[in-house]
Amino acid sequence: MNKIPQVFPWIGSEEIQNVTKVLQNNWLTEGPFCKEFSSRLNAMIGCKYGVFAPNGTLALFLGLLALGIGPGDEVIVPDSTFIGSANAVILTGAQPVFVDVTRENFQIDMEKVQDLITEKTGAIMPVHLFGMSANMRAVMDVAGRNGLKVIEDAAQGVGVTYEGKHTGTFGDVGCFSFFADKTITIGEGGYVVTNDDTIYESLLYLRNQGRLDRGSFIHPAIGYNFRITDMQAAIGLAQLEKLPTIIERKLEIYRLYREGLEDVDEISFPVVEEGSNNVPFRFVILAPDAKKLMEYLDERIVQTRSFFYPLHKQPCFQSERFTKQKGTYFVNSVYGYERGLCLPVYPMLSEENIRSICGHIREFYHE
Repeated sequence: MNKIPQVFPWIGSEEIQNVTKVLQNNWLTEGPFCKEFSSRLNAMIGCKYGVFAPNGTLALFLGLLALGIGPGDEVIVPDSTFIGSANAVILTGAQPVFVDVTRENFQIDMEKVQDLITEKTGAIMPVHLFGMSANMRAVMDVAGRNGLKVIEDAAQGVGVTYEGKHTGTFGDVGCFSFFADKTITIGEGGYVVTNDDTIYESLLYLRNQGRLDRGSFIHPAIGYNFRITDMQAAIGLAQLEKLPTIIERKLEIYRLYREGLEDVDEISFPVVEEGSNNVPFRFVILAPDAKKLMEYLDERIVQTRSFFYPLHKQPCFQSERFTKQKGTYFVNSVYGYERGLCLPVYPMLSEENIRSICGHIREFYHE
C-alpha cells in the first residue's frame, strides 16, 4: 500500500479550465481573475478591503509595515507557531517577544500577555492554529486597554469564525496563506485584509512599488513588489467554489477520526476555543510517546507532523536578542511539541485510510 501523504491538494478540472482561460487571454500578471478572486474573498471573509501578497509570511510583513511597525518596536507572538510569524516581525526591524500558549488548545495565552507589554510594545499577533480561532475577545480587550495594534495570523484560518465573525477581521489587519496545505490553495500566496481606509491606502502603496497606478513611473512612497499572478488567482477562484465542500468533508473526516480513536485511552484532543467554529487544519491528538508513535505510523502507512518547534528553542533565536525570557516560561508550547501529533485531513482522504490510521494507533498502544 502506498503511504498516505500528509498533504494532498484537491486540484481538478475546474482549476485546469481557469488556468487555461488565463493562458488563452494572455494576461498573466494581476488582472481580471485577481480582481474577481479578491472581491469574492472579501465577501466571504466579511471585510472592506484586501490585497494579495506572494505568501503568508510576506502578507504578515506587509501588514506590519502598513501598521507602522519597525525598528524599536516589539510585537508579541505566540511561542507555538510557524517560524514565519516571528520572521515577518524581524523583517520589519522590530523585535518578536514570545508568549506561551494555553494547554487546552495551544492558542495564545492572553493571561500571560499583559506581563510582557512594555513601552516598546507596538502590536499583538494572535495566531489562529489548527482550524480554530484564538480568544479574540481577550485579545481585543488587552490591545484596547494598552493602545496596541492587532495583526491576526490567520494563515490556517480560512472559513474559521469567532462569535460569528470571520478570523482576520477583528484586528487592524488579518493575514491569510494559500500554501499547498491550507484549506484553499494557489500553491503559494497570501492575503491581507483590513476595514480601515488609511491602512488600505498604505497597503496599496507598499505592495506596488510606492504607487497606486502600476502604469505610472512616478512613485510618491517607498514600496515593494507584493503582487501575484492571474494564474494563481484562477486556481484560487476554483478553490473558493469548492470551499463549502472542503469544509464539509474536513468535518466528516474529523468525526471519523474521533469515532475511530474514542476507545484509545492514551490519547486526548485539544478543545475547540469557546466561540470558535472548527475547520480542521489537521487532525490533532496529544499522546504519550508521540515521537515513537510518529515513527511507528511513518514505517507503516501515513506521514505525520509534530506540533511546531517552540520559537524560544529555535537555534536561530538563541542570541541574546531573543533570550530575555526563561525557557521554563513556555511550559505549554514545549508540552505541545513533545506530545502533539498531526494527522492528515485533506478532502480526498478516504474512510478506508482513516480506519487504517486509527487501527495502527490502537496497535501501537496495545503493543
